[in-house]
This record gives sequence, C-alpha cells and structure tokens, in this order.
Amino acid sequence: MASSGGNYDCVVIGAGHNGLITAAYLAKAGKKVAVLERRHVLGGCSTTEELWPGFKVSTASYVVSLLLPEIIHDLKLKQNGLKILPRDPSSFTPTPDGQYLLLGHDVASNANEISKFSKRDAEKYPQYNELLERIAAVVEPILMKTAPDPLPMPKDWRSIPLTKKFRDMSRLWSFYQDFGKLGGEIPEAIELLAGAARPILERWFESEPLRATLATDAIIGAFASISAPGTAYVLLHHVMGEAGGKRGVWGFVEGGMGGIAAALAKTCEELGVTIVREAPVQKILTSERGAQGVELADGTSYEAKVVASSVDANLTFRKFLQPEQLPADFLRAISNLDYASASAKINLALAEPPQFTAYPGQGLSPIHRGTMHISPTMDYIERAYEDARFGKPSEEPILEMTMPTSVDKTIAPDGKHILSIFVQYAPYELRDANWDDIKESFADRCVAKIAEYAPNVPGAIMHRQVLSPLDLERVYGLTGGNIMQGAMNFHQLFAMRPVAGWADHRTPVKGLYLCGAASHPGGGVMGACGKNAAVEIVRDF
Repeated sequence: MASSGGNYDCVVIGAGHNGLITAAYLAKAGKKVAVLERRHVLGGCSTTEELWPGFKVSTASYVVSLLLPEIIHDLKLKQNGLKILPRDPSSFTPTPDGQYLLLGHDVASNANEISKFSKRDAEKYPQYNELLERIAAVVEPILMKTAPDPLPMPKDWRSIPLTKKFRDMSRLWSFYQDFGKLGGEIPEAIELLAGAARPILERWFESEPLRATLATDAIIGAFASISAPGTAYVLLHHVMGEAGGKRGVWGFVEGGMGGIAAALAKTCEELGVTIVREAPVQKILTSERGAQGVELADGTSYEAKVVASSVDANLTFRKFLQPEQLPADFLRAISNLDYASASAKINLALAEPPQFTAYPGQGLSPIHRGTMHISPTMDYIERAYEDARFGKPSEEPILEMTMPTSVDKTIAPDGKHILSIFVQYAPYELRDANWDDIKESFADRCVAKIAEYAPNVPGAIMHRQVLSPLDLERVYGLTGGNIMQGAMNFHQLFAMRPVAGWADHRTPVKGLYLCGAASHPGGGVMGACGKNAAVEIVRDF
C-alpha cells in the first residue's frame, strides 16, 4: 500500500534555486509548501559538493550576477549566509603568440589593455558597453516579469480571462514605451535581440583577442555558431545583473554555488517549508479538476491542488504525465522543443595555480580572479563549432576557466586550488562514438590545450571530474544536457517559452505550473522564473 507524504497547498518538484525561490515566496504568502528533490544535495545545477577531501566544488554552474537583488532582499539571503565575492578583473585571454588581453571594470585599465592590439578598439569599447547597458536597461525589466501571451492562439488552445488580457496588454504597452526611449538605437537593439554575434563584433572591433573574448560570451551553453541568428542576445546577459555589487559585475559565491541553495533552504525552513531530499518524482497526479499532487518512485504520494515543476518541460509533460492528460496540440509543441546542447564541464583540483607563459609569475595573480579564455580568434570558435556540427567534439575546444579559490579560501586546502572548466563544443549526439567511452580522452585533449598556454597545469592536477553532456542529463535531469532547460533561440524565448500560448507559467493542467528555466526568462542563475511563478500561483489561488 502506498504511503502518504502529507497534504499541502503546493508541492514543488526540484530544489534548484528556482524551485526553492518559488517555495519561499509561496510560504511568505501563507501557503503550506513541500519541495521534493531527487538528489541528496540541494541547488540543482547551482550546487556545491565535496568531491575530494577538503575540495568543495561547484560542480555545474560556477559564477553569479543575474540573481535578482529583490530576491536577495525579500528572502533575506544575505542574513542567511549568502556572500558574493566580486570578480575583478573579469577576463584573461592569452594569445598563441604570447600576448594577452586582461579586461576588468576600470575604464582606463581596459583602454590600456585593448590599445596593445588596437587604439581604435580602445576608444570604441566604452561606447560598445554603454550601448549594451542602455539596451539591457530596457530589456531587463521585461525579463524580470511574467511574460505576456499576446499571440492570436486558437480558442480551443486556451481560454484566457479578460483580466489577464488586460494585464498582458499593459505589459506590452510598457515595453513598447520603454523600447521607444532607445530612439535611433532601436535597429541596434533589434539586432542584439535577434541577430548574430559575429557581424556585430566585427563591425565594432578590429582586434581578434577582443572580438574572441566577447564572442565566447555569446555562445555559452548554446549549440550554435557565433554567426547564427540569436547568439547576440546572450551578449546582453553579460552587462546585466547586480548580484556582484553593481551592474554587470559577476562574482563567486563564498563556499561554492551551493551557497545560494543553502541560504534559500534556511529561508524556506524559517518559513515552514518542508524540504525532502532523495525524493524522485515519477508521476504528477491529476483528476478532471486538475493537479492533485505527485507520486514518488517509491510510491509515496504528496497531495496538493498546486504542483510547481522546476524541472524542464520534457520531464514535466512527457515523463511525469501521460499523453492523454494533455491536449494533443500542446503535447506536439512540447515534443518539438529544441534541447540541442554542446557543453561539458571539467573540474580540477590543482596543487598550484595555472602559470601562463603570457603572464610570467609564480603563485596567485590578478588573472586568476577572472574567466581565463582559451579561444584566441573568432575563426577558432567557428572551427570548434564546425566539428560539433558533424557530431564530433571540437578538435580544438573553447575553454572558459574560473578559479574560485583565487578569492574564496573556504573551499580548498591551504595552497591548493579548484579550476572549473566550461567546455564547448561537446555535442550531446555523437556520430561515431559514445560519451561514456570518450569523455576521459576528450578531457585529456582539453588539458593538453590548456598546457599550450599554461604548461604547469597537467603536472599540478591532483583530482579530476569530467561531466559530459550525457552526465549532465543523468545527474542534473537536463534533457539533452542542455543547461538552459531548452535552447535560448528566438522562437523559444519570451512569449514563446516554453511554447506560444503558455508563457505565463500556467499549463493546460489546472494547478500545474512551470517555475524553472523552461519558463520565461530562461536559463541563468536569475531566480526570476521562480519568483514570477509564485506571483502567478498566488494570483490564481
């Protein structure tokens, strides 16, 4: 006989940062809430695990900036232990000829660095950042509110209340007015929202180290070329967010990225939220009245009239529900979602910091505080993509490396370091191989590439973890290994996320909501998905 886990106002599937945020806001509104987490650790992709004695590793996500300040304030995250350590400088890009580009938040220092390659680019770079910041200031408020449903969908697709139609019209009108404030910069804004990164960067700049450093930002987590439409949009993410202390400053979380989940969990517990670990959901329970709760893999059921899912749309609708529980047109649209992914993650425990031949010195230096890029030119990035397009891991991969131990002394033994490597392109679907067979040899290739610029790294490795796209799917429940819970292409953003007609966190099943990155505004450690879902749930119930 199946056991009962209890009766709640709302059950949240998944204790990633969005799921915990939804739970906390609902509890603040007086609801009785349970959060069910499949794994033994909280945080989803924003987690910290002690992989080796003394080494506390942010196994998946690794830096933060986009987490909404109002969430930090509303949920008292700083009081509950969240501490963000700003990064400056922000990036270090060595070149094959022994030079380097070091960028940070000081305008004069950036000008000096860029002028080593191009005086023209040094003059243009502040103008470029100012343009992105002006456009981001218009776009960011739209990202942080529930998306409207403005498209003329068939009446049998969804019946939308008049109050919601007025609310959506108000949001669209507000965006229309704000967008109009850009004036003559509207064409540039449209290109940034829908265009390709490469032509924009080539128009602005002439030096390859600067172009390549910025281009790498455009394809984070995307299976796309920098010449593909839609890649420019992600450039805006890197001038957004204030979690690092001011706009566009990214930071490390003290204690690892799991510090966000730890602070959220403490807030949730103070608000009376029940958090259950090692509780894998296998079924969303429904009746003709809508959601009725969930059933775990061991048969335990949790009753609730509201279920909020922070996992992706594929798992929510195609694994936890049966086809007959959903309208056929909706299920077809969900089945057509793009989860194309080409990312891998390598975590290293090092006996000493990387020593780059382009930046001679011993021990820690400023370059270790920022993201260290191995992507010297835009053609290098394009060639890496071309390999993946034909079902192969990149022969010469793009590597983004961060070393949180450069500023955080709490996560490794004294004098030892953690190097976090985000790798592209590593396509989920391989043409002539299996990731379980080749992931270690691919990691060897990545380490060898690092050694071309920092020869001491191979000999400094004490421990290594390799997460292929297949591992990201298995461990974190990410369909296709996609870290954004679905590609961030134009047709899967804003009013089309997850699908047109259902962009406001609601679903065809009454009482079932999406509260994770599968909903607007998508991936990244923002928290907006979780906060906005809670707003809509409270509005309905």
